[in-house]
Amino acid sequence: MFFKQAILIATAFATLAVATPTKMTRRTEPASSCSTGSLDCCNSSGDATDTSITTLLAGIGLPIGSVTGLVGVTCSPITGIGLGGSGCSSEALCCSNNSFKGLVALGCVPVDLSL
Repeated sequence: MFFKQAILIATAFATLAVATPTKMTRRTEPASSCSTGSLDCCNSSGDATDTSITTLLAGIGLPIGSVTGLVGVTCSPITGIGLGGSGCSSEALCCSNNSFKGLVALGCVPVDLSL
């Protein structure tokens, strides 16, 4: 009887260890690889499925579920890469759609301005 309980507990812990979410690292591209959109400096970013992002997207009239991937929030264009240190002190992103007056930018990928 005790053996069956020990096996059950061991299996439960193993399942829990496999199912525990871990922090994923974002892939960062060199800024020079941003050929499909604009280089933007965003105050923050998040996945399109995050509650705070979906609330923001719904607030500007974008249908929930129509947006996927990384979304930049409060973004402005980065100009003059390599010209005297002009850059971004927040999150540098390459975004394919920044047509929302800087409020959000869609289709973003993190970039490293030093590469």
